[in-house]
Amino acid sequence: MASGSPEQRSKAPVGPLQRRWYSVPEVAEMLGYGPTKVRMMCISGDLRSLKDGGSRRILPAWVDEYVARRAAEAEEDWR
Repeated sequence: MASGSPEQRSKAPVGPLQRRWYSVPEVAEMLGYGPTKVRMMCISGDLRSLKDGGSRRILPAWVDEYVARRAAEAEEDWR
């Protein structure tokens, strides 16, 4: 069999790909905020993010960390 024949090629993954990161507008929609507020949260360090070229990207775990931190702060306010 020749290299690269259909039998030797690996198949594409089955099913949908999982998101590796989100854009600012996607996170804004998830949190119910505006994109400008999310950008400011990233710049101030309240929400972790990284720059990818000219875009800011946010990992799903970082969104979860932000929500957990805000929930913990709210719990403290109730005590």
